Amino acid sequence: MRIGIVSPYSFDVPGGVNLHVKDLAEHLIELGHHVSVLAPADEDTVLPPYVVAAGKAVPVPYNGSVSRLTFGPVTAARVSRWIERHQFDVVHVHEPITTSVSMLALFSVEGPVVATFHTSNVRSRLLVTLGSFLQPSLEKLTARIAVSEDARRTVTTHLGGDAVIIPNGVFVDRFSGAEPRPEWQGTAERPTICFLGRMQESRKGLPVLLDAVPDMLRHKPGLRVLVAGPGDAKQVLSGRPREVVDAVEMLGAVSDEDKARLFASADIYVAPNTGGESFGIILIEAMSAGAPVLASDLGAFTRVLDEGRVGATFRNEDPADLARAAVSLLDDADRRAELSRLGREHARRFDWSVVTQDILMVYETAIEAWAPPRAGRWRRGGSA
Repeated sequence: MRIGIVSPYSFDVPGGVNLHVKDLAEHLIELGHHVSVLAPADEDTVLPPYVVAAGKAVPVPYNGSVSRLTFGPVTAARVSRWIERHQFDVVHVHEPITTSVSMLALFSVEGPVVATFHTSNVRSRLLVTLGSFLQPSLEKLTARIAVSEDARRTVTTHLGGDAVIIPNGVFVDRFSGAEPRPEWQGTAERPTICFLGRMQESRKGLPVLLDAVPDMLRHKPGLRVLVAGPGDAKQVLSGRPREVVDAVEMLGAVSDEDKARLFASADIYVAPNTGGESFGIILIEAMSAGAPVLASDLGAFTRVLDEGRVGATFRNEDPADLARAAVSLLDDADRRAELSRLGREHARRFDWSVVTQDILMVYETAIEAWAPPRAGRWRRGGSA
């Protein structure tokens, strides 16, 4: 099958959607499919061989984060040439209502189109406005996927229609075989908890975790808090009590290998995210590596954690409840071992070997369901 995948976000900056696109493309290629990915990227960015750069992106604040997008007539021409050159059997656009390459692809494509919606944002004036504007283009969609119930609700609320839920995928074995790093492992006297995310992105919740540290230290004076991810460590810790600064170890950005080893090393992985999450792929990664998970009780997180069966939760944006839950887990080795076992088992249902087959079924259904407006307008499987 000839598959085109479009991401609206720049490949220069790591993010959940691009990780999803990259992993899906690589697994499809392993299965023998022809795959080309189109995404924004600077000219000097080193890209995988299957990725085509659609042009330089610019930062745009959206949904509590900053996205790097590209738009305009030059980019539109590149999108059209890419579609014409490859003659795809199906085009898979991610976040099609984001003002970037995905939207341009939706304007240009004539053939089976599958869209995946990642965003969870039920209250959005922008979506209300764009949904009306884009309705003619959205009618081109042959099939819709949402990565979670939260993302599906965003689709049904703002865009009409429905979407099949297929979660984000994880290469579980890349995490399950990770070896702990001794310097990150805790002891009974000096337990370790870890956080991973962009430090200064407020919705990732690092301030909530840091606010909880004094309470945790009163019960666990030797506690170490390992913080991994990009950001200005000095700015993040500025104004914090000395006891908090001494307990926190800033690791900076870590490689994929060290991310897995961090999860495998920590006594608890804490996800204090405050909102804007439609799924929680990082929870699956942590569980795959065997880390007991403690997460804020966002709807998306509690669903990933099977309503608390495979991970613990605390009240969102409540440092005192976070501290209470963390200390309770640190005091209960048997409970942590149980969550580690259950988490590993649960994570297997999100492995790409499962998720990709579900996506391929949607592709096949879309191809079969698509009726060309007129003969010869769409040639599947043609040569470049």
